[in-house]
Amino acid sequence: MKINGNEIRPTNVIEHLGRLWVAVKVNHVKPGKGGAYAQVELKDIVSGTKLNERFRSAATVERIRLEQKDYQFLYAQGDMLVFMDTETYDQLELPEEFVGDRARFLQDGMTVTVESHEGRPLGISLPPQVTLAVVETEPVVKGQTAANSFKPAILENGAKVMVPPFVTQGEKIIVDTVEVAYVRRAG
Repeated sequence: MKINGNEIRPTNVIEHLGRLWVAVKVNHVKPGKGGAYAQVELKDIVSGTKLNERFRSAATVERIRLEQKDYQFLYAQGDMLVFMDTETYDQLELPEEFVGDRARFLQDGMTVTVESHEGRPLGISLPPQVTLAVVETEPVVKGQTAANSFKPAILENGAKVMVPPFVTQGEKIIVDTVEVAYVRRAG
């Protein structure tokens, strides 16, 4: 789908210079002299390199629609993660580095969304929050003020988060998978 250069929005995926890019930041500039343009910060979907580009309103770019499909996480096999298509039951293997640090939040049976272009996976979205047990944290100190004081905790998946003083070892908490931060107690 062709769009004008001034219609590019953040998170749009476009084809430019023969590669796929995601728009990270878009700044519309209207100089006193000359025509308006959009200053766009692009990130290469495959390599992760960045590029700053100016697009005049008359310029057209190809906007790419990524296919989104739900997969269920089955298991990790070495450094590969195995997912199953929830409709066709086909299996998809992705390297652990494709998911990155968030791979530790994958749980058996978890539904994730895989974005792909022409059958090639480009990105993966995990649920925004997961429930995990606290395996190690400091005990509550009597008289400690609860206002704005947090203590470190290690979760069952090895992630480290800061939790309020009332959270104890063995308790289940809800964690934000994007910020890797405590949200609230589970249950």
